[in-house]
Amino acid sequence: MFSVDEIASRLSGYVVGDGSTNIVGVASLKRATDGDLAYLSKARFLAQLRDTKASAVLLSEPDLPSCPTVAIVVDAPQAAFSSIAAAFEKRELTPQGVHETAAIHSTATLGEGVRIGPYVHVGAATIVGDHVELCAGVSVGNGSTVGTASSIRESVVVYHDVRIGARCTVHANAVIGADGFGIEPRSDGTLMQTPQVGGVTIGDDVLIGASTTIDRGTSDDTILHDDVKVDDQVHIGHNCEVGAHSILCGKAALAGSVTLGQYCVLAGAAGIAGEGPVNIASGVQIGAMTFVSRDIDEPGRYSGNTLHGKNSEWRRNVMHFNKLNDMAKRLRKLEQRFDLKQT
Repeated sequence: MFSVDEIASRLSGYVVGDGSTNIVGVASLKRATDGDLAYLSKARFLAQLRDTKASAVLLSEPDLPSCPTVAIVVDAPQAAFSSIAAAFEKRELTPQGVHETAAIHSTATLGEGVRIGPYVHVGAATIVGDHVELCAGVSVGNGSTVGTASSIRESVVVYHDVRIGARCTVHANAVIGADGFGIEPRSDGTLMQTPQVGGVTIGDDVLIGASTTIDRGTSDDTILHDDVKVDDQVHIGHNCEVGAHSILCGKAALAGSVTLGQYCVLAGAAGIAGEGPVNIASGVQIGAMTFVSRDIDEPGRYSGNTLHGKNSEWRRNVMHFNKLNDMAKRLRKLEQRFDLKQT
């Protein structure tokens, strides 16, 4: 529990109203009740602000007149909410120490203050950094590293020769370091799996969502740079490289050897694959369910599920989709009128 004054101090904001009001949880404007902190980030939610039952709201100064309750005024309400919400997280940490059912190889190295849960497996020559949490059922393979203060959640499998940086979170059932899908036909038509002898390297402050899979490289490592955020059920193929501060939303997929620049965003179910390596420039945003099959050299927004193009062009084309039948009829009439050859 925190007072509104305490929260404002943490966020470098100021209070309008009773700063002694106690906050015990966080919620949306629509569902907040007494004791909750909510936030307003966009004008389209102003109606919800006016009706909110929250005890306090994070907002920017122009929205103060619409606030019916205590306000904490900050420059960036959504970022401020993200910053303070962790203080109200109710998830219980794995108890400090090593659970009696855990299997830790004699050559593994464990840092100070580790939290290792039931039925965890840590392989030979593996390094687990200080204050790392390995939740129940986690397996970390031989020669891998988990960096300081990272949290690996239930039933995650980290294969051999995987390097995970500091302060990372890997959610339940993710698989990191499975073989890439390197399939080659033999002369007799049968299929052969090419050995995948690379590893996976993950930087600091990376988030990996539940049931996400990240393949190891064929020869070089698959790489996720610092501060990459990956949603649930994302697939990252072998030898991919994802630039720092990029975001991959749910069910996005990268085929092998895709290079994604810094500050990129892949919306839900977007896919990138080509006949050869595909390179995406920094600052590219790819719309939901968009398929990209060739390089993108310039930053910007790209959308389309037939063949990607500039977002502005794609939007104009979409406006004509529902008129195509009428346009075709008019074209046929013109062809008949001027006796043009129809195709």
